[in-house]
Amino acid sequence: MNGTAPLDTLADFPAIPAGWAYLDTAATAQKPQVVVDAITRAYGETYATVHRGVYQRSADMTLAYEAARTRVARFIGAGSPEECVFVRGATEAINLVAQCWAGTQLKAGDRIMLSMLEHHSNIVPWQMIAERVGAAIDVAPLTADGRIDLDAMAKMLTERHKLVALAHVSNVLGSVLDVERTVALAHGVGAKILIDGCQSVPRLRVDVAALGCDFYVFSGHKLYGPTGIGVLWARPELLDAMPPWQGGGSMIDRVSFQRTTYAPPPGRFEAGTPHIVGALGLHAAIDYVDGIGRDRIHLHETALVARTREALGAINSVRLLGPADSAGIVSFTIEGVHPHDIGTILDEGRVAIRAGHHCAQPLMEAMGVEATARASFGVYNGPQDVDALVAGIERVTRIFG
Repeated sequence: MNGTAPLDTLADFPAIPAGWAYLDTAATAQKPQVVVDAITRAYGETYATVHRGVYQRSADMTLAYEAARTRVARFIGAGSPEECVFVRGATEAINLVAQCWAGTQLKAGDRIMLSMLEHHSNIVPWQMIAERVGAAIDVAPLTADGRIDLDAMAKMLTERHKLVALAHVSNVLGSVLDVERTVALAHGVGAKILIDGCQSVPRLRVDVAALGCDFYVFSGHKLYGPTGIGVLWARPELLDAMPPWQGGGSMIDRVSFQRTTYAPPPGRFEAGTPHIVGALGLHAAIDYVDGIGRDRIHLHETALVARTREALGAINSVRLLGPADSAGIVSFTIEGVHPHDIGTILDEGRVAIRAGHHCAQPLMEAMGVEATARASFGVYNGPQDVDALVAGIERVTRIFG
Protein backbone atom coordinates (compact mmCIF):
# COMPACT_ATOMS: atom_id res chain seq x y z
CA MET A 1 0.00 0.00 0.00
CA ASN A 2 2.53 2.59 -1.21
CA GLY A 3 4.82 1.69 1.67
CA THR A 4 2.20 2.48 4.31
CA ALA A 5 1.38 -0.14 6.90
CA PRO A 6 -2.37 -0.83 6.76
CA LEU A 7 -4.47 -0.21 9.82
CA ASP A 8 -5.58 -3.26 11.75
CA THR A 9 -8.91 -2.07 13.14
CA LEU A 10 -11.52 -4.32 11.54
CA ALA A 11 -12.03 -6.27 14.75
CA ASP A 12 -13.09 -3.03 16.48
CA PHE A 13 -16.28 -2.85 14.39
CA PRO A 14 -18.93 -5.39 15.43
CA ALA A 15 -21.36 -4.57 12.60
CA ILE A 16 -18.91 -5.53 9.85
CA PRO A 17 -19.06 -9.32 9.34
CA ALA A 18 -16.21 -11.26 7.81
CA GLY A 19 -16.19 -11.04 4.03
CA TRP A 20 -18.34 -7.91 3.78
CA ALA A 21 -16.68 -4.92 2.10
CA TYR A 22 -18.31 -1.79 3.49
CA LEU A 23 -17.38 1.06 1.13
CA ASP A 24 -20.00 3.66 2.06
CA THR A 25 -18.24 5.55 4.84
CA ALA A 26 -18.84 8.92 3.17
CA ALA A 27 -22.55 8.37 3.77
CA THR A 28 -22.12 7.10 7.33
CA ALA A 29 -19.29 5.40 9.16
CA GLN A 30 -19.60 2.14 11.04
CA LYS A 31 -19.20 2.38 14.82
CA PRO A 32 -16.32 0.93 16.83
CA GLN A 33 -17.12 -1.12 19.90
CA VAL A 34 -15.89 1.66 22.20
CA VAL A 35 -18.60 3.96 20.85
CA VAL A 36 -21.26 1.27 21.18
CA ASP A 37 -20.08 0.64 24.75
CA ALA A 38 -20.16 4.34 25.64
CA ILE A 39 -23.73 4.64 24.39
CA THR A 40 -24.83 1.42 26.12
CA ARG A 41 -23.22 2.47 29.40
CA ALA A 42 -24.80 5.93 29.24
CA TYR A 43 -28.29 4.55 28.70
CA GLY A 44 -27.90 1.45 30.87
CA GLU A 45 -25.88 2.64 33.85
CA THR A 46 -25.40 6.40 34.18
CA TYR A 47 -28.35 8.00 32.40
CA ALA A 48 -29.94 11.19 33.73
CA THR A 49 -30.83 14.59 32.36
CA VAL A 50 -28.31 17.42 32.27
CA HIS A 51 -28.07 21.02 33.44
CA ARG A 52 -31.20 21.06 35.61
CA GLY A 53 -30.89 18.26 38.16
CA VAL A 54 -29.55 18.82 41.67
CA TYR A 55 -29.11 15.11 42.36
CA GLN A 56 -25.69 13.52 41.96
CA ARG A 57 -26.30 11.43 38.86
CA SER A 58 -27.63 14.45 36.97
CA ALA A 59 -24.60 16.44 38.05
CA ASP A 60 -22.31 13.63 36.90
CA MET A 61 -24.05 13.39 33.53
CA THR A 62 -23.81 17.16 33.13
CA LEU A 63 -20.08 16.96 33.71
CA ALA A 64 -19.80 14.16 31.13
CA TYR A 65 -21.89 16.09 28.60
CA GLU A 66 -19.81 19.24 28.97
CA ALA A 67 -16.62 17.17 28.91
CA ALA A 68 -17.71 16.05 25.44
CA ARG A 69 -17.96 19.68 24.37
CA THR A 70 -14.48 20.34 25.74
CA ARG A 71 -13.20 17.30 23.82
CA VAL A 72 -14.75 18.59 20.60
CA ALA A 73 -13.13 21.99 21.11
CA ARG A 74 -9.71 20.40 21.53
CA PHE A 75 -10.29 18.13 18.51
CA ILE A 76 -10.85 21.04 16.13
CA GLY A 77 -8.60 23.64 17.76
CA ALA A 78 -11.37 25.89 19.09
CA GLY A 79 -10.41 28.62 21.52
CA SER A 80 -12.93 27.48 24.13
CA PRO A 81 -15.73 24.91 24.54
CA GLU A 82 -18.28 27.75 24.47
CA GLU A 83 -17.52 28.22 20.77
CA CYS A 84 -18.95 24.74 20.03
CA VAL A 85 -22.71 24.29 19.69
CA PHE A 86 -24.18 20.79 19.72
CA VAL A 87 -26.70 20.27 16.91
CA ARG A 88 -28.32 17.26 15.20
CA GLY A 89 -25.75 17.29 12.42
CA ALA A 90 -24.07 19.48 9.82
CA THR A 91 -27.38 20.10 8.06
CA GLU A 92 -28.87 21.66 11.17
CA ALA A 93 -25.67 23.61 11.78
CA ILE A 94 -25.80 25.17 8.31
CA ASN A 95 -29.49 25.96 8.72
CA LEU A 96 -28.75 27.56 12.09
CA VAL A 97 -26.15 29.86 10.54
CA ALA A 98 -28.45 30.60 7.62
CA GLN A 99 -31.35 31.58 9.86
CA CYS A 100 -29.57 33.22 12.78
CA TRP A 101 -26.63 34.89 11.06
CA ALA A 102 -27.41 35.29 7.36
CA GLY A 103 -31.09 35.92 8.02
CA THR A 104 -30.23 38.91 10.19
CA GLN A 105 -27.12 40.19 8.38
CA LEU A 106 -27.94 39.86 4.68
CA LYS A 107 -30.12 42.29 2.76
CA ALA A 108 -31.36 42.82 -0.78
CA GLY A 109 -28.49 43.05 -3.22
CA ASP A 110 -26.03 41.06 -1.11
CA ARG A 111 -24.46 37.94 -2.60
CA ILE A 112 -23.51 34.44 -1.39
CA MET A 113 -20.71 32.41 -2.99
CA LEU A 114 -21.10 28.62 -3.23
CA SER A 115 -19.44 26.08 -5.53
CA MET A 116 -20.62 23.57 -8.08
CA LEU A 117 -19.71 20.58 -5.91
CA GLU A 118 -21.69 21.43 -2.76
CA HIS A 119 -23.97 18.98 -0.98
CA HIS A 120 -27.64 19.98 -1.06
CA SER A 121 -27.41 20.86 2.64
CA ASN A 122 -24.94 23.60 1.70
CA ILE A 123 -27.14 24.89 -1.12
CA VAL A 124 -30.80 24.80 -0.11
CA PRO A 125 -30.55 26.73 3.20
CA TRP A 126 -28.81 29.58 1.39
CA GLN A 127 -31.41 29.57 -1.37
CA MET A 128 -34.14 29.86 1.23
CA ILE A 129 -32.45 32.83 2.91
CA ALA A 130 -31.56 34.50 -0.38
CA GLU A 131 -35.17 34.32 -1.48
CA ARG A 132 -36.35 35.72 1.84
CA VAL A 133 -34.01 38.72 1.98
CA GLY A 134 -33.50 39.39 -1.73
CA ALA A 135 -29.88 38.24 -1.91
CA ALA A 136 -28.31 36.43 -4.86
CA ILE A 137 -26.18 33.28 -5.13
CA ASP A 138 -23.08 32.84 -7.26
CA VAL A 139 -21.50 29.47 -8.03
CA ALA A 140 -17.77 28.94 -8.39
CA PRO A 141 -16.90 26.48 -11.19
CA LEU A 142 -14.60 23.48 -10.96
CA THR A 143 -11.22 22.74 -12.45
CA ALA A 144 -10.88 19.97 -15.01
CA ASP A 145 -10.00 17.45 -12.29
CA GLY A 146 -12.91 18.36 -10.00
CA ARG A 147 -11.55 20.91 -7.55
CA ILE A 148 -13.16 24.22 -6.70
CA ASP A 149 -11.55 26.71 -9.09
CA LEU A 150 -10.23 29.30 -6.67
CA ASP A 151 -8.70 31.38 -9.45
CA ALA A 152 -12.12 31.72 -11.06
CA MET A 153 -13.75 32.37 -7.69
CA ALA A 154 -11.26 35.13 -6.93
CA LYS A 155 -12.36 36.93 -10.10
CA MET A 156 -16.03 36.50 -9.17
CA LEU A 157 -15.83 37.79 -5.60
CA THR A 158 -16.85 41.39 -4.92
CA GLU A 159 -17.57 43.49 -1.86
CA ARG A 160 -21.25 42.59 -2.32
CA HIS A 161 -20.44 39.04 -1.25
CA LYS A 162 -21.19 38.66 2.44
CA LEU A 163 -20.77 34.90 2.78
CA VAL A 164 -18.72 32.12 1.18
CA ALA A 165 -19.86 28.56 2.04
CA LEU A 166 -17.82 25.62 0.73
CA ALA A 167 -17.03 21.97 1.44
CA HIS A 168 -13.62 21.18 2.89
CA VAL A 169 -13.74 17.79 1.14
CA SER A 170 -16.25 16.95 -1.59
CA ASN A 171 -18.59 14.10 -0.66
CA VAL A 172 -18.66 13.00 -4.32
CA LEU A 173 -15.18 13.64 -5.70
CA GLY A 174 -13.06 13.69 -2.54
CA SER A 175 -11.31 16.86 -3.71
CA VAL A 176 -9.74 18.83 -0.86
CA LEU A 177 -10.21 22.59 -0.60
CA ASP A 178 -7.29 24.91 0.08
CA VAL A 179 -9.09 26.44 3.04
CA GLU A 180 -6.40 28.94 3.99
CA ARG A 181 -6.36 30.49 0.52
CA THR A 182 -10.15 30.47 0.35
CA VAL A 183 -10.39 32.24 3.72
CA ALA A 184 -7.97 34.90 2.48
CA LEU A 185 -10.07 35.44 -0.65
CA ALA A 186 -13.32 35.69 1.31
CA HIS A 187 -11.95 37.98 3.99
CA GLY A 188 -10.30 40.07 1.30
CA VAL A 189 -13.72 41.27 0.16
CA GLY A 190 -15.15 41.43 3.69
CA ALA A 191 -17.15 38.19 3.47
CA LYS A 192 -17.58 35.64 6.22
CA ILE A 193 -16.77 32.02 5.39
CA LEU A 194 -18.42 28.75 6.43
CA ILE A 195 -16.67 25.42 5.87
CA ASP A 196 -18.56 22.12 5.68
CA GLY A 197 -16.21 19.68 7.39
CA CYS A 198 -18.29 16.50 7.26
CA GLN A 199 -15.80 14.63 5.07
CA SER A 200 -12.66 16.26 6.47
CA VAL A 201 -12.75 15.81 10.25
CA PRO A 202 -12.61 11.97 10.09
CA ARG A 203 -9.36 12.01 8.12
CA LEU A 204 -7.65 15.41 8.10
CA ARG A 205 -6.27 17.49 10.92
CA VAL A 206 -8.58 20.45 11.47
CA ASP A 207 -7.53 23.52 13.42
CA VAL A 208 -10.20 26.18 13.04
CA ALA A 209 -7.95 28.85 14.53
CA ALA A 210 -5.20 28.13 12.00
CA LEU A 211 -7.66 27.85 9.11
CA GLY A 212 -9.09 31.26 9.93
CA CYS A 213 -12.68 30.50 8.93
CA ASP A 214 -15.71 32.01 10.65
CA PHE A 215 -17.97 28.94 10.85
CA TYR A 216 -17.10 25.24 10.72
CA VAL A 217 -19.64 22.39 10.80
CA PHE A 218 -19.54 18.60 10.93
CA SER A 219 -21.65 15.55 11.77
CA GLY A 220 -20.84 12.88 14.34
CA HIS A 221 -22.03 9.87 12.36
CA LYS A 222 -19.41 10.30 9.63
CA LEU A 223 -16.78 10.46 12.40
CA TYR A 224 -17.54 6.94 13.67
CA GLY A 225 -19.95 8.42 16.22
CA PRO A 226 -23.74 8.33 16.64
CA THR A 227 -26.34 9.82 14.36
CA GLY A 228 -28.30 12.81 15.61
CA ILE A 229 -25.29 14.73 16.93
CA GLY A 230 -23.09 17.29 15.22
CA VAL A 231 -21.21 20.48 15.88
CA LEU A 232 -21.31 24.10 14.83
CA TRP A 233 -18.17 26.01 15.63
CA ALA A 234 -18.22 29.77 15.20
CA ARG A 235 -16.19 32.75 16.23
CA PRO A 236 -17.43 33.86 19.66
CA GLU A 237 -18.26 37.40 18.55
CA LEU A 238 -20.52 35.99 15.83
CA LEU A 239 -22.29 33.62 18.22
CA ASP A 240 -22.75 36.45 20.73
CA ALA A 241 -24.46 38.59 18.09
CA MET A 242 -26.76 35.86 16.73
CA PRO A 243 -30.36 35.57 17.95
CA PRO A 244 -31.69 32.20 19.20
CA TRP A 245 -32.33 29.37 16.77
CA GLN A 246 -35.32 27.78 18.57
CA GLY A 247 -37.21 28.68 21.73
CA GLY A 248 -37.76 26.44 24.73
CA GLY A 249 -36.07 25.19 27.84
CA SER A 250 -32.33 25.51 28.48
CA MET A 251 -31.77 28.35 26.03
CA ILE A 252 -33.21 30.98 28.37
CA ASP A 253 -31.93 33.23 31.11
CA ARG A 254 -35.27 34.37 32.54
CA VAL A 255 -38.81 33.96 31.22
CA SER A 256 -41.87 36.07 31.95
CA PHE A 257 -44.95 36.83 29.90
CA GLN A 258 -43.65 40.35 29.54
CA ARG A 259 -40.12 39.53 28.36
CA THR A 260 -37.69 36.65 27.94
CA THR A 261 -33.92 36.96 28.08
CA TYR A 262 -31.62 34.36 26.62
CA ALA A 263 -28.63 32.35 27.77
CA PRO A 264 -25.20 33.11 26.34
CA PRO A 265 -23.80 30.78 23.67
CA PRO A 266 -23.73 27.86 23.27
CA GLY A 267 -26.82 27.32 25.44
CA ARG A 268 -28.75 29.95 23.49
CA PHE A 269 -28.76 27.60 20.50
CA GLU A 270 -29.52 24.34 22.35
CA ALA A 271 -33.21 24.51 23.18
CA GLY A 272 -34.78 21.56 24.94
CA THR A 273 -33.26 18.40 26.31
CA PRO A 274 -30.16 17.73 24.21
CA HIS A 275 -28.96 14.48 22.67
CA ILE A 276 -27.06 13.68 25.86
CA VAL A 277 -25.97 10.18 24.97
CA GLY A 278 -25.08 11.29 21.45
CA ALA A 279 -22.57 13.76 22.85
CA LEU A 280 -20.99 11.04 24.98
CA GLY A 281 -20.82 8.74 21.97
CA LEU A 282 -19.19 11.52 19.95
CA HIS A 283 -16.62 11.95 22.72
CA ALA A 284 -15.77 8.24 22.49
CA ALA A 285 -15.55 8.43 18.69
CA ILE A 286 -13.13 11.36 18.82
CA ASP A 287 -10.98 9.52 21.33
CA TYR A 288 -10.97 6.52 19.00
CA VAL A 289 -9.98 8.53 15.94
CA ASP A 290 -7.29 10.43 17.79
CA GLY A 291 -6.01 7.16 19.21
CA ILE A 292 -5.25 6.05 15.66
CA GLY A 293 -4.19 9.49 14.44
CA ARG A 294 -5.70 11.40 11.57
CA ASP A 295 -2.38 11.52 9.75
CA ARG A 296 -2.27 7.71 9.80
CA ILE A 297 -5.90 7.50 8.72
CA HIS A 298 -5.29 9.84 5.80
CA LEU A 299 -2.21 7.91 4.66
CA HIS A 300 -4.12 4.64 4.95
CA GLU A 301 -7.07 5.90 2.91
CA THR A 302 -4.79 7.59 0.37
CA ALA A 303 -3.15 4.22 -0.30
CA LEU A 304 -6.55 2.56 -0.76
CA VAL A 305 -7.67 5.31 -3.14
CA ALA A 306 -4.50 4.93 -5.19
CA ARG A 307 -4.91 1.13 -5.36
CA THR A 308 -8.54 1.51 -6.41
CA ARG A 309 -7.91 4.14 -9.08
CA GLU A 310 -5.04 2.14 -10.56
CA ALA A 311 -7.13 -1.02 -10.80
CA LEU A 312 -10.31 0.62 -12.09
CA GLY A 313 -8.34 2.82 -14.47
CA ALA A 314 -7.18 -0.34 -16.26
CA ILE A 315 -10.80 -1.25 -17.14
CA ASN A 316 -11.66 0.44 -20.43
CA SER A 317 -15.34 1.09 -19.75
CA VAL A 318 -14.74 2.72 -16.35
CA ARG A 319 -14.61 6.51 -16.13
CA LEU A 320 -12.91 7.79 -12.98
CA LEU A 321 -14.09 11.13 -11.62
CA GLY A 322 -12.34 13.66 -9.40
CA PRO A 323 -8.66 14.23 -8.63
CA ALA A 324 -6.16 11.43 -8.23
CA ASP A 325 -5.36 12.59 -4.69
CA SER A 326 -8.95 12.54 -3.48
CA ALA A 327 -9.46 12.09 0.26
CA GLY A 328 -10.97 8.67 0.91
CA ILE A 329 -13.41 8.65 -2.03
CA VAL A 330 -13.44 7.18 -5.54
CA SER A 331 -16.40 8.04 -7.77
CA PHE A 332 -16.81 6.44 -11.16
CA THR A 333 -19.19 5.45 -13.90
CA ILE A 334 -19.26 2.45 -16.25
CA GLU A 335 -20.21 3.03 -19.86
CA GLY A 336 -23.68 1.71 -20.58
CA VAL A 337 -24.44 0.70 -16.99
CA HIS A 338 -26.60 2.66 -14.57
CA PRO A 339 -24.90 3.19 -11.19
CA HIS A 340 -27.88 1.59 -9.42
CA ASP A 341 -27.24 -1.61 -11.40
CA ILE A 342 -23.58 -1.43 -10.43
CA GLY A 343 -24.53 -1.13 -6.77
CA THR A 344 -27.01 -3.99 -6.95
CA ILE A 345 -24.59 -6.39 -8.60
CA LEU A 346 -21.80 -5.46 -6.18
CA ASP A 347 -24.15 -6.08 -3.27
CA GLU A 348 -24.68 -9.63 -4.52
CA GLY A 349 -20.94 -10.06 -4.03
CA ARG A 350 -21.08 -8.52 -0.53
CA VAL A 351 -19.59 -5.19 -1.57
CA ALA A 352 -21.52 -2.13 -0.34
CA ILE A 353 -21.11 1.12 -2.28
CA ARG A 354 -23.27 4.19 -2.81
CA ALA A 355 -24.97 4.79 -6.15
CA GLY A 356 -26.97 7.89 -7.06
CA HIS A 357 -26.60 11.66 -7.12
CA HIS A 358 -25.19 11.80 -3.55
CA CYS A 359 -27.25 14.89 -2.69
CA ALA A 360 -25.26 16.80 -5.30
CA GLN A 361 -27.55 17.12 -8.31
CA PRO A 362 -25.96 20.36 -9.62
CA LEU A 363 -22.59 18.60 -9.68
CA MET A 364 -24.08 15.65 -11.57
CA GLU A 365 -25.46 18.04 -14.17
CA ALA A 366 -22.10 19.80 -14.48
CA MET A 367 -20.37 16.44 -15.06
CA GLY A 368 -22.98 15.38 -17.60
CA VAL A 369 -24.19 12.33 -15.68
CA GLU A 370 -27.38 11.44 -13.83
CA ALA A 371 -25.56 9.57 -11.08
CA THR A 372 -22.27 7.97 -10.14
CA ALA A 373 -21.06 4.94 -8.24
CA ARG A 374 -19.01 5.89 -5.18
CA ALA A 375 -16.65 3.81 -3.08
CA SER A 376 -15.59 5.54 0.14
CA PHE A 377 -13.13 4.24 2.67
CA GLY A 378 -12.73 4.16 6.44
CA VAL A 379 -10.26 2.89 8.99
CA TYR A 380 -11.74 -0.61 8.78
CA ASN A 381 -11.06 -1.09 5.08
CA GLY A 382 -8.06 -2.82 3.60
CA PRO A 383 -6.64 -4.08 0.29
CA GLN A 384 -9.03 -7.03 0.40
CA ASP A 385 -11.96 -4.61 0.10
CA VAL A 386 -10.42 -2.94 -2.93
CA ASP A 387 -9.84 -6.35 -4.51
CA ALA A 388 -13.47 -7.33 -3.84
CA LEU A 389 -14.66 -4.08 -5.40
CA VAL A 390 -12.53 -4.56 -8.51
CA ALA A 391 -13.66 -8.16 -8.89
CA GLY A 392 -17.25 -6.97 -8.64
CA ILE A 393 -16.71 -4.28 -11.27
CA GLU A 394 -15.16 -6.84 -13.60
CA ARG A 395 -18.27 -8.98 -13.13
CA VAL A 396 -20.46 -5.96 -13.96
CA THR A 397 -18.55 -5.39 -17.20
CA ARG A 398 -18.91 -9.05 -18.17
CA ILE A 399 -22.67 -8.99 -17.54
CA PHE A 400 -23.19 -5.80 -19.56
CA GLY A 401 -20.34 -6.32 -22.03
